[in-house]
Amino acid sequence: MNTTSLGTTLLEATLQQAMARGLARIDAQMLMLHALERPVHDRAWLALHSTDLLGHEAAARFEALVQRRLHQEPVAYITGEKEFFGLNLRVDARVLDPRPDTEILVEWALQLIAPDQTLKVADLGTGSGAIALALKKERPAIHMTAIDISPEALDVARLNAQRLNLEVAFRHGPWLTGVSETFDVIVSNPPYIAAGDPHLSQLHHEPLNALASGLDGLKDLRLIIEQAMERLQPGGWLLLEHGHDQAPAVCVLLQKAGFTQVQSRPDLAGIARCSGAQRPKLT
Repeated sequence: MNTTSLGTTLLEATLQQAMARGLARIDAQMLMLHALERPVHDRAWLALHSTDLLGHEAAARFEALVQRRLHQEPVAYITGEKEFFGLNLRVDARVLDPRPDTEILVEWALQLIAPDQTLKVADLGTGSGAIALALKKERPAIHMTAIDISPEALDVARLNAQRLNLEVAFRHGPWLTGVSETFDVIVSNPPYIAAGDPHLSQLHHEPLNALASGLDGLKDLRLIIEQAMERLQPGGWLLLEHGHDQAPAVCVLLQKAGFTQVQSRPDLAGIARCSGAQRPKLT
């Protein structure tokens, strides 16, 4: 056993023990770095210090973090931060933990916006501000508006904007209700899980109103699609993230609402997880 006579444990051995209890290696590494008060993505440091002894206080901090993760709390909530599209965001239980697959939505929007275009873009249900801030960072000339129904989520998003020195206009409200201006691009990662989905029980640490959306998971997507046609400029685009099996239904909703160029994009696993369409151009 890799321990000293005083009971301290080698760092790598402690990581291995956490993995044997069910933690993914990357989770264990990030929690170890957090316990050691180091940047949570500095895994190269861990490799160089794998034979260091872990002191009692650091070991106790790490164990407390491990316990939280074993109870399914997202690593981002435990460490208080999450990397998204190259940005280091502050996150907590007031907002959804940003997923890597959502970066597909950002990449699609960036393909529609030239670097020097001063387009008006809206992010609906902004949460931590991940999508809005990523777009503003990559396309500084755009006029970015981020909307959320949760005042608590907007507090988190504003903090991230201030930390990253990115200018975004924040607005409180449900989707596009009460919004009078029009946009060139509207993006959204809305709730899309059916209210009775058993997987919701595994996400109990995250805000339910950012996850569940009616009996079929399409309630908010329907409303956004209905509202977006009037809030888009002719030729403007609506881009939506949705569930792994919802692309056909979302595309039908877009077509029925009068959108053209209806299409979907795959996530990192090749599953259609984003769909979008264009408001018809003026003839």
